Amino acid sequence: MATAPKTKISPVNMDARKKMDMRAGDTVRVHQKIMEKGKVRLQVFEGLVIARKHGSESGATFTVRKIASGVGVERIFPLYSPVIEKIEVTKRAKVRQSKLYYIREKASKEIKRQMRNVRMAKEVPEEVEAEAEVPAEEVKEEVEA
Repeated sequence: MATAPKTKISPVNMDARKKMDMRAGDTVRVHQKIMEKGKVRLQVFEGLVIARKHGSESGATFTVRKIASGVGVERIFPLYSPVIEKIEVTKRAKVRQSKLYYIREKASKEIKRQMRNVRMAKEVPEEVEAEAEVPAEEVKEEVEA
């Protein structure tokens, strides 16, 4: 008995995507096809994988987070989407959780801390300027006394 040829359902190489070892904590570069004015171009979205859901089944997704102009941007990509041209794992980090949702709060706390430092840095030069206005002769007299 001859076997029937396999019909191709999707233009995506599903076996390659299924075997892809991508997990939370990886930094990935996702090349996505975008149609503009009849032309197809590739747009790259690079960021940290904070979640991978539904294993390797047909509805599998992964969430990628990046910081763009000081604002956190998250995108959820279907793993087997034909719109995705290529997925590259650029960096791998050792994490102890499968979902890294705590990164959202951690990033916002870090930004708040940086903003506090900026405010304090603005106040410090004013005090330094006030001290600089005192003539050097008066400082010498105080030191001698």
